[in-house]
Amino acid sequence: MSNSDGLFYEKVNDAFPESIIEVVDFRGERTLVVEQAYLKDICLFLRDEEDLVCNFLEDIVADDMLPEFPRFAVNYHIYSIPKNHHIRLRVPVDDPDDGPDSVGTVWPVAYWLEMEVWDLMGITFKGNDKLRRLFLPEDWQGHPLRKDYPLGYEEVQFSFNWQAIDAKKPYAKD
Repeated sequence: MSNSDGLFYEKVNDAFPESIIEVVDFRGERTLVVEQAYLKDICLFLRDEEDLVCNFLEDIVADDMLPEFPRFAVNYHIYSIPKNHHIRLRVPVDDPDDGPDSVGTVWPVAYWLEMEVWDLMGITFKGNDKLRRLFLPEDWQGHPLRKDYPLGYEEVQFSFNWQAIDAKKPYAKD
């Protein structure tokens, strides 16, 4: 862990004492698990605090932890270019239709990253009216990165069954 990891915790805990649910240190990286209601305020604080200057949102990703509850979590990977330090914020999400506030006003790239999370995981972001399909067709049903999403099945072709598989291909005409 770097020296900045403790600084993040101290600064956020001093500014928002009720916001931190848990601090997770794993493989030299620190994650602050925070309450959903405080997310946007914490992001503004991280960006504007002169000791932190977190001016770059690297990524937003989501986890589906089915069968656990809360089932979803949204992770924000944040970096400070001038200070050269990282932090991850993790927000538990009980209901994907009632997701966290958008941080697009803090870092404009968040609008795009939130669209990606919505498209693949189905978590909405309050205040992001730009949510639309990015990777899938507009008429696609469901969100394919969820653990309960039905898997498509296609039998794998081997040397012993190639004729049966080949007969099912669209170009095969009997």
